[in-house]
Amino acid sequence: METLLTVAYIVLGVLLFSLAIAIHEFGHFIVALRLGLKVERFSIGFGPAIWKRTWRGVEYRISWIPLGGYVSIPDVDPEGTKALEGAKASGDAAPKAEIPAWKEILVAVAGPAMNLVLAVVLAVVLSLVPSAKFGQLPTEIGGFLPDSPAEAAGMRKGDVVMSVGGHPVSTWNELLTEVQITGGRPTEFKIRRATPGGDGTSFNVENLAFTVTPGRSEVTGAYLISALSVTNATGAVAWMPARNPLKQLAWDAGGIFRVLKALVTPKEAAATGKALGGPVMMAEGIYRTLRHDVCDGIGFLRFLNVNLAILNLLPIPVLDGGLIMFALIALVFRRRLPEKFVSVITSAFMYLLLALMAYLIVNDSWRSFKIHRHNAELAAEAEQSGVGAGDKGAEDGDVN
Repeated sequence: METLLTVAYIVLGVLLFSLAIAIHEFGHFIVALRLGLKVERFSIGFGPAIWKRTWRGVEYRISWIPLGGYVSIPDVDPEGTKALEGAKASGDAAPKAEIPAWKEILVAVAGPAMNLVLAVVLAVVLSLVPSAKFGQLPTEIGGFLPDSPAEAAGMRKGDVVMSVGGHPVSTWNELLTEVQITGGRPTEFKIRRATPGGDGTSFNVENLAFTVTPGRSEVTGAYLISALSVTNATGAVAWMPARNPLKQLAWDAGGIFRVLKALVTPKEAAATGKALGGPVMMAEGIYRTLRHDVCDGIGFLRFLNVNLAILNLLPIPVLDGGLIMFALIALVFRRRLPEKFVSVITSAFMYLLLALMAYLIVNDSWRSFKIHRHNAELAAEAEQSGVGAGDKGAEDGDVN
């Protein structure tokens, strides 16, 4: 029975992950059709087709490599996508028709827009579910694990972390994010400490600073200060910050913008890059959250859609933002960049993207394997000692 339940959750997780991809590509697809552009193919996944069918001149397919999807629109589609399809090289292909730049912009924007529409719908649905759990953990330290870098630096139980490396934090998840971005560098933690006054009823509040060097987990690769949060009374997970839909979406956007800023900040880029995850981590995140609670899974899917929308709007060739950038250049300067230049640079970025995806998949898979092996070892130790697996960890608080 447990095996069947696991399979059911895996299937549901894959379907929800595919939904985020399909809704994005549907945005491109429907706007291109409405604008009268020719659409050749609508694919979920890349590479050779598992299944395909042609209807009204459009080939619909599910492909073998589940890293995303695409819509083939000859008058908009860059050569990089054609390379993914295994189509002819640009020298053998039919010349690209000249279409108005504003049409290209509308088609490119439609994909991220549909992800945002789905995210808004999911946020509103979650806000209407009475049983959905919302809330954020404060940055108050509830305890320490053995050999904690934070405790060794002088921090105590009850301290409230105000900033990490000069970046203010107000929730435990923000604290965790800043620690990952910091990496293994010695970093200043500013804290607020309240100590009992002499009369036994008042408290003296001090603002202190400690230099902490986070350690790195051999299992997950994450950077840790080995501190525990206070008890999670609400039971809410990180991506369920508030019942208000606008606050949910603002939290999603704020998180991705902070990571993007770190990626272009020299002293933060290396550690942030190591913490990034790819399709495997996304799919596993949906699976794990669904098993924990269906509402948590929906919340993670909302978070994922906001991330997909923002990332796709970055002005990078082969992403939607790159198409928008080229079209805006044509609108402003009344002249397009040479087609050969666009083709070469787009193809180059496509292969770089594929290489990055391959790296992330291998890295995520190895990290997932180590985590599962570690959990299995803990469960075996707990069974031998007669202690519940949950009792071996800090089940009442989150670990950083």
